[in-house]
Amino acid sequence: MSSKSLDHFHIPLIFAINMSSVIDIRLPDGAVKQMPVGSTPFDVAREISEGLARAVISASYNGIAVETKTPLHVNGDLVLYTFNDDEGKKAFWHSSAHLLAQALEQLYPGIKLTIGPAIDSGFYYDVDTGEKTITEKDLAAIEKRMLDLARGKHEFTMRAATKADALSFYQKAKNEYKTELIEALEDGTITFCDHDDFTDLCRGGHVPNTGIIKAVKLTNIAGAYWRGDENNKQLTRIYGVSFPKQKLLTEHLALLEEAKKRDHRKLGSELGLFTFSKKVGQGLPLWLPKGAALRERLEQFLRKAQIKAGYEQVVTPHIGQKELYVTSGHYEKYGADSFQPIHTPADGEEFLLKPMNCPHHCEIYNASPWSYRDLPIRLAEFGTVYRYEQSGELHGLTRVRSFTQDDAHIFCSPDQLNDEFTGVIDLVLYVFNALGFKDFKTQVSVRDPQKPEKYIGDTALWEKAEQAIIDAAEQKGLDYVVEEGEAAFYGPKLDFMVKDALGRSWQLGTIQVDYNLPERFDLTYKGNDNELHRPVMIHRAPFGSMERFVAILIEHTGGNFPLWLTPVQVQLLCVSEKHEKYAQKVSEFLENNEIRALVDDRSETIGKKIREAEMSKVPFMVIIGEQEATQETVSVRQHGGNDLGTMSLKDFANLITRQAADEIKVFKTN
Repeated sequence: MSSKSLDHFHIPLIFAINMSSVIDIRLPDGAVKQMPVGSTPFDVAREISEGLARAVISASYNGIAVETKTPLHVNGDLVLYTFNDDEGKKAFWHSSAHLLAQALEQLYPGIKLTIGPAIDSGFYYDVDTGEKTITEKDLAAIEKRMLDLARGKHEFTMRAATKADALSFYQKAKNEYKTELIEALEDGTITFCDHDDFTDLCRGGHVPNTGIIKAVKLTNIAGAYWRGDENNKQLTRIYGVSFPKQKLLTEHLALLEEAKKRDHRKLGSELGLFTFSKKVGQGLPLWLPKGAALRERLEQFLRKAQIKAGYEQVVTPHIGQKELYVTSGHYEKYGADSFQPIHTPADGEEFLLKPMNCPHHCEIYNASPWSYRDLPIRLAEFGTVYRYEQSGELHGLTRVRSFTQDDAHIFCSPDQLNDEFTGVIDLVLYVFNALGFKDFKTQVSVRDPQKPEKYIGDTALWEKAEQAIIDAAEQKGLDYVVEEGEAAFYGPKLDFMVKDALGRSWQLGTIQVDYNLPERFDLTYKGNDNELHRPVMIHRAPFGSMERFVAILIEHTGGNFPLWLTPVQVQLLCVSEKHEKYAQKVSEFLENNEIRALVDDRSETIGKKIREAEMSKVPFMVIIGEQEATQETVSVRQHGGNDLGTMSLKDFANLITRQAADEIKVFKTN
């Protein structure tokens, strides 16, 4: 925002003019800079260092996104962002969306612009092309025009407009989409962004000028309904990504190619883990033998850890009476988007496919009277639940209609809450460590105070639950951020955001504190005062869902699973038929040592068997020929081509056992 544009700009209260000649600007490290009134974030960056001034591309002041040239008039907290920061990328990609829109208007006069936001992996713009058609072949020309425009180093400038003027502008342009957006806005809150000869309806958050955008790649064209409603017109959506250096784009494109190779849908098929069937139904995965074995080992791994941590296993039905989910609040919040009620022959009787396990566990708790001496009660279940996701949102195992949660619910007294919550954090960290997820952050997901209708329960209980999570995160020394509006409808949560081998962030484990379901289900325990009290409920799922976790694990490892988890640990490759008897003997020896082995006795060349075992990502291959059979040894080759030489059966079994043990540590409860 330039100082010139402020003459016409509705200034929020935090930028209101004050009578002092200086303001105090607090930086994230606690340092305070005294700057003249009207100083900009860029001025502050230059005051710190010339290097930072060159790198800074956006900022926030008192929690509100601002331009680097926004004059500041009151004391406040300033955060400066570079391209290395998520907020910096957001501003960069949002600015690039404006550049894309400008290029499209120049190349395709008469098209109608709609919306063009930044997204996690770049940006897109939705346009109504009218009689024109834009295809994949046109993307290179659009990219070139974007870069030509960027070289002009045009400043992004914000300006305010009255609602009447904004409506008039787009009515003259006959753009019904922008007109519809403006009609929903309040007068005094409407702003435009200008650069070069282009203007667009915009809330703000841009880089200083177009010249910062050095590299652009338009990645895809897709159809998208206006406002996501299939009853509206289908628009053309153009996706893209951009960077301040060509080198960064080159690295990004290489990463995308690697992501294609690791796509869990591709590897899941190649490794024989899972499939889908149109006859069974969309979003309903079918686990093949190898996939089922992998999934079973994950379950066994967590079951053992849960037993040591004091959990008891329960099993609940796949359906429940509608009234159960009315009581829990799930029907009110999710009923319209769930599978519709199942009507039985009995008059008025309705059941739902289970959308969550927690109402069932509440009823298990309610089946017995409890004393404070019995608490905590820890109930665990690998429970399958059902959500009717829209067909356009389904994606492999990451977005399905049937999935199994590694669910558990802890019912404890308020004074036990902290110990129980930190104990669950330890369990989640143990799971991540054993499966090789080392890079993660945590997110405290709380209510959106502006949308109380999204949640159930008393405000005071919400505040207690939110503070309990923050206290536990502090106690465990977690690197966390607080995100408003990300809580579950019944309580706040601690979400674990894990980065995979490609640097992508995924939400895996989650822990939630809930004071509300115990109220709704009238859960009680008798205290040491002989009175009835409400327990606190902790919801937790270290994996999240088995389907989504396996999908992420496939892509994180590229199908090279940890040795303790992989479906087949050893492939035994016979050089000829006369060695099959010894191969079976080796297989039995390994199986007796709890090592999973498979004999390949097909009439194929040994070279072909090795290549196929490599493609199947089997960790160890054992070549069995005349020498091995005679000496009762094995010739061992590791996945990737590393030849480990000849060794005895005992030494080979010890090698695998030690390696698997090193990967998975013994879980110890506090």
